Amino acid sequence: MASAASTRKMVEIATCSMCMNLMTFPVSIPCGHTYCQICIISFYNEQCKTTACTSAACPCCGGLFSLDNCRSNKELQNIIEVIKEMEKKDQETLCGKHGEKLGLFCEDEGQLVCWRCEREAQHKGHTVTFVEDVCQDYRVSMLMEGLRKDKLPCCENIEMCRQKIKQDFQHVQDFLLEEEKSYLWRLETEENQTLSRLRVGALNLEEKSDELRSHIEELKAKCQGSPQKLLQNVRDTLDRSSAIKVPTLEKIPLEIHTTCEVSELYLDVRQMLKRCEVSVTLDPDTAHPDLVLSEDQRQVSRGGCFQENLEASPRRFTAFPCVLGCEGFTSGRHYFEVDVGSGTAWDVGICMETVQRGANMKQEPEFGFWTIRLCKAHDYVALTSTPTPLNPSKPLHLVGIFLDYEAGLVSFYNMTAGSHIFTFPKASFSHTLRPYFQVYQHSPLSLAACN
Repeated sequence: MASAASTRKMVEIATCSMCMNLMTFPVSIPCGHTYCQICIISFYNEQCKTTACTSAACPCCGGLFSLDNCRSNKELQNIIEVIKEMEKKDQETLCGKHGEKLGLFCEDEGQLVCWRCEREAQHKGHTVTFVEDVCQDYRVSMLMEGLRKDKLPCCENIEMCRQKIKQDFQHVQDFLLEEEKSYLWRLETEENQTLSRLRVGALNLEEKSDELRSHIEELKAKCQGSPQKLLQNVRDTLDRSSAIKVPTLEKIPLEIHTTCEVSELYLDVRQMLKRCEVSVTLDPDTAHPDLVLSEDQRQVSRGGCFQENLEASPRRFTAFPCVLGCEGFTSGRHYFEVDVGSGTAWDVGICMETVQRGANMKQEPEFGFWTIRLCKAHDYVALTSTPTPLNPSKPLHLVGIFLDYEAGLVSFYNMTAGSHIFTFPKASFSHTLRPYFQVYQHSPLSLAACN
């Protein structure tokens, strides 16, 4: 960068000796001297007017020149433009009050000051440092603030991923815990059944033993008595003796039928769901008149025309395009899959058999519904009391629905991606539950066949 002395030298060269200002449109004459265009023209006209000559003498050296042999000095014009830019920048770094260089920084006020400002009462007792000393610290702070702002969205995304991973693993843990309870319950049931059969066998054996012991005592008494007593009713005694059979023990199998390969469960949740899979078909007696069911009752679509000839039924949905599955669940664990394809809107899930089916139907758990929905705005939600937004990692094409009646759980899975979607808060089921579907235009639903 040019020093102050060099800058002053450039200004001296670019200053017109006539008007003593930076030249405007500098013009050079044959002798080599340069002046403002307007200055040299005014000088020339004044000289020629008094002498009636066509030439004038240079103000500096006296060399003759005419306007015809003057030329524009573009190189000097460029230098003058640079000088003006430098002066403009210098003006920006000067104190507006004192005209001195703003070389100090008041940290208390957070503003640039000159040496004269520092001595005024306004800045008395303030921490004032040289601009060069404090500039680097503020530059680093600004860079760090910029990095912090850039880092914030990244940290938020990481935290969202962290919570998603925790939720998914927690769900797997909960599922495995329920599996453990189920297997232990079945093992305990098998144990109680086996012990019960053993106890019944032991009681039967004890009764037969008592009967045989009593008969032996009777025979002993007859043998120890008189010949007349021995022979009295002897044929009846012998018949009764031959009728008594020594009981044979029932062979009760003691091998354990309830087994569980935990490693397989741990590695494949899909396999756990498939073991609970049930075949689901659609109940035509519950279908809204707008709906059309396939012959095998596994597909349903919105027909677009009201079927007036359908048999009236109190079980039929009348206000919304809904249909139930034929299968009712009153206990156990059940799983089925719904192919939603590329539909733009649908509702699938579980509901109580006794739900409202008219205009007053409210699709919430409090009213017997546990469902998820794809809205026409391409948003997925769980229809809790206040709808819960869902953010599946991939679009849903095949939805798995799992019900654990005793545990009070209804869960949903993205079977295309093999991931968990949502589990409703634990409920207490006491009524028959049935598969539930709501069908929208151009969004047919299909029930996957049970393998």
